[in-house]
Amino acid sequence: MTAANKSADAPTNRKTSWKSIGWKAIRVSVKRLQVRIAKAVIERKFRKAKALQWLLTHSYHAKLLAIKRVTSNKGRRTAGVDGIIWKTPRQKLEAVKLLKRRGYNPLPLRRIYIPKKNKLKKRPLSIPVMTDRAFQALHKLALEPVAEVLADPNSYGFRQKRRCADAIAHCFIALAKSYSAVWILEADIKACFDEISHQWMLDNILTDKTILRKWLKAGYLESGKCFPTNKGTPQGGIISPVLMNMTLDGLEGTAKGTVPARIGRIFSSKVNFIRYADDFVITGATREILEDKVKPAVEAFLLQRGLKLSEEKTKIVRIEDGFNFLGQNIRKYDGKLLIKPAKESVQAFLQDIRGTIRKHLGTSAVAMIGQLNPKIRGWANYHRHVASGTTFSHVDSSIYNSLWQWMKRRHRNKSKTWMKKKYWFSGSRPWVFSSTAKDKDGTPRLYELIKACSSKIVRHVKIRGNANPFDPEYNDYFRRRAACSTYGLKKCLV
Repeated sequence: MTAANKSADAPTNRKTSWKSIGWKAIRVSVKRLQVRIAKAVIERKFRKAKALQWLLTHSYHAKLLAIKRVTSNKGRRTAGVDGIIWKTPRQKLEAVKLLKRRGYNPLPLRRIYIPKKNKLKKRPLSIPVMTDRAFQALHKLALEPVAEVLADPNSYGFRQKRRCADAIAHCFIALAKSYSAVWILEADIKACFDEISHQWMLDNILTDKTILRKWLKAGYLESGKCFPTNKGTPQGGIISPVLMNMTLDGLEGTAKGTVPARIGRIFSSKVNFIRYADDFVITGATREILEDKVKPAVEAFLLQRGLKLSEEKTKIVRIEDGFNFLGQNIRKYDGKLLIKPAKESVQAFLQDIRGTIRKHLGTSAVAMIGQLNPKIRGWANYHRHVASGTTFSHVDSSIYNSLWQWMKRRHRNKSKTWMKKKYWFSGSRPWVFSSTAKDKDGTPRLYELIKACSSKIVRHVKIRGNANPFDPEYNDYFRRRAACSTYGLKKCLV
């Protein structure tokens, strides 16, 4: 056995207790193999990359990481068609033995439906059994380095070290200047996950084709009946976002390649591409560039993969009219670009907050504060990289009014002065909704409701387009970026 194989599998270092596993060393071991896969793909040595993928998917350390992934994420308590979930440390350790390629056959997926944002339609969600989830997580470890190397520079969804704030920051860069593009193709792919061509994925994605075919053809179980799957990759599968990204990689080059960057000495086409998952926007200097050249090229690209644009959600707009992207409204006012939380996003958030407050009419204020604080903090942190100051004030005011209504329904026979004294604390911050409760040791503790305005507005610095977490060349860049996001040193993020 070679040194590489020993480091990957490390059979002599296998632990007999799940809690005693040294996860840091295991992550380093798996990351070392992932870096080698990425390097092989960069050098166009695809056979070597495939051999390294085989080594990683048979690695004991990688199997441990796959089990940890599926037993620590949000869906760990949701069972598939077999009703089995892995709870105890012993079950998790024993599950490693189930991840064998020989004789592996995935079970059908459990189909459920969740409401979409508009609440009118429902989205199908397919849930694999725990073993299939772990197998997907294992092969995702081997596929991610390939996906990162081949990815479009300005694709930001479902990728390591990238997030929505990077896509919005790119929109600002592409549209903020006085000479920036004024036309935007706002596009959405119709039922992207459900319509991807199986044959295209099997022909073009560098992974274990036998295993991939079994996943794609596993079918789903609904109302006691088993239905076949002839297209698409199931939403709910761990590896599905990576497969979707790899299917759409190359779309940026197609969009930009339809017209030259410059036509003559003066005219510029100003074509920019920003994608997050299956939502993307393309800018252009004129409507004709987007309508007559870019859009047909995009449609032809998608057709090869069994996809097409949604007629309802795809449109071409001027920047002065604005458009919504990832929950933000992007629009120019008198030549100045402002990115603000979209009205729909604000309304949906306030509706959720009001619903949470109504549910706690008969419970303690401390319990309600415990439910509201994570929601307010998460929503404000998402929007704090854009011009959100006025919106945050409006949100705080709406929450204030909802809390007064909650108090009046809860204490019908009490005066406003009594309610203010009981629930509103005026300390370092005026008019803070709060309540006192005792800790386990009996010590009184004051619980305060946070305000959206307490989140400081900070401009996000976009990640470099070619930055790859599996390329050692960018290790220092990601270390500096992590340090800057922690300590607020904006200048070293660039």
